[in-house]
Amino acid sequence: MALLDDLLATLPDGTVSEVRVGAFWTAVVAEVQGRRRCGLASTLGSENDHHHTGTDDVADAGCLTGYTAHQLAALVHSSSALEVSIGMAAVNALLTPHPEHCVELNAEEVILTEGAGRRVAVVGHFPFLPRCRVVAGTLWVLEKRPQGDDLPAEAAREVLPQADVVAMSATTLMNRTFDELIALCRPDALVLMLGPSTPLSPVLFDYGVHILSGSLVEDIDAVLRAVSEGANFRQVRRYGVRLVTMRKL
Repeated sequence: MALLDDLLATLPDGTVSEVRVGAFWTAVVAEVQGRRRCGLASTLGSENDHHHTGTDDVADAGCLTGYTAHQLAALVHSSSALEVSIGMAAVNALLTPHPEHCVELNAEEVILTEGAGRRVAVVGHFPFLPRCRVVAGTLWVLEKRPQGDDLPAEAAREVLPQADVVAMSATTLMNRTFDELIALCRPDALVLMLGPSTPLSPVLFDYGVHILSGSLVEDIDAVLRAVSEGANFRQVRRYGVRLVTMRKL
């Protein structure tokens, strides 16, 4: 994906000090320009149904802190889902913060405001969607593993061209579906990327995204412990994660 290449090209180098792959979240800590930073990404499922096949989901497991941060971030291009998770967490650890462009606002609030009375399509199932359904004129939810009123991911070709507001999970970058999905959005649609894996980088604005709702890790050690102990994001957030939103200027 060209977007990922452009994103990698903007990153400073750094030294990897921690890699934690939890059941739900992956965290990478890097020392960058004299500062300790932590990035998060969803832990994508293992490609193997059985873990005694001899296939290595993370080729250099046990040695990743020997990578430069750039080498670790480049794993976003890996064919292994777990390595992609590590790579995206490294990207988020390396990204230069833009506090002047971020506001304390989560994705739910953005969708409730921008989607009121409009046709809204959400790629990915999020716990706050029932509240969004109340205010949206129409709400479609596209999900690879549909539940309840969700539509299968294959319905994107029919749904996205109709949507006034499109909110897509950052996992679309990680599973390589972003290019296909963004091409289906109308030129006048408002496009939001959401989730803790979201890279808070203006590079995404060059690829048709207007709003980024992601996360900033503040208490690194507490978050690392939570990730290592199998915390979901609701739990991780309690340990020192801010939800912020960045808009295209």
